[in-house]
Amino acid sequence: MNGASREALAAARERLDALTDSTTVDAAKLADELAAVTALLDREVSLRRVLTDPAQAGEAKAELAQRLLGSQVSGPAADLVSGMVRSRWSQSRDLVDALEELADTADLTAAQKAGALDNVEDELFRFGRIVSSNTELRAALTNRSAPASSKSELLRSLLGGRANAATERLVTRLVSAPRGRSLESGLESLSKLAAERRDRMVAVVTSAVPLSDQQKQRLGDALAKLYGRRMHLNLDVDPAVVGGIRVQVGDEVINGSMADRLEDASRRLAS
Repeated sequence: MNGASREALAAARERLDALTDSTTVDAAKLADELAAVTALLDREVSLRRVLTDPAQAGEAKAELAQRLLGSQVSGPAADLVSGMVRSRWSQSRDLVDALEELADTADLTAAQKAGALDNVEDELFRFGRIVSSNTELRAALTNRSAPASSKSELLRSLLGGRANAATERLVTRLVSAPRGRSLESGLESLSKLAAERRDRMVAVVTSAVPLSDQQKQRLGDALAKLYGRRMHLNLDVDPAVVGGIRVQVGDEVINGSMADRLEDASRRLAS
């Protein structure tokens, strides 16, 4: 997003945080309601354009949103959407993208309140690895001709009772309504959102053998110092990484033995 949309999204994030900080707001229910509004505006292009028309007064657009949504969603959800349409958006599509992000963030907040955010982060990562290694499963989940209900049922059989409820909701929404995203990029975006709930970056760590707790601690500390932010490690094992480790943070990839990389991190910190 650029310009006005970026500012509007930042304001919406603050309003969402204020809502979910309240003990009276059910963050998981709010996530479902925001997802429903996302689907509505993604489908109804003319309505989306009216609600983001810069020629219309913000208050008039907010009143329209309240009339349309007031009886369909809770007060907090309707108020949040009304506040968003008061803002200026560079493109009408940006409003839908923002609503989708807020729905995902609300679900992650629910997991965080329940003390399950770390589990959700790990489950999203592991699910991504399972999909990437199983071509038949990926094909079933990304088949455009298959109804969303059948995909949801498949996910329920895979994740139901085995993963956190927030993980199942997030993945089901992504698979049911990818909105132009690949499954991999969608899971990566969810992982980043989860990390941001704790102001952390995500490092995908691939090693030839499982890392010990001490090695994970040392690596996490070194990466946190290098990047200036707390780091969540998504761990994977690949015997092809002979005698070493591969770390990816965003678009940056670090290759080499663990000892060499940690020594290099120390040297960079000292310089």
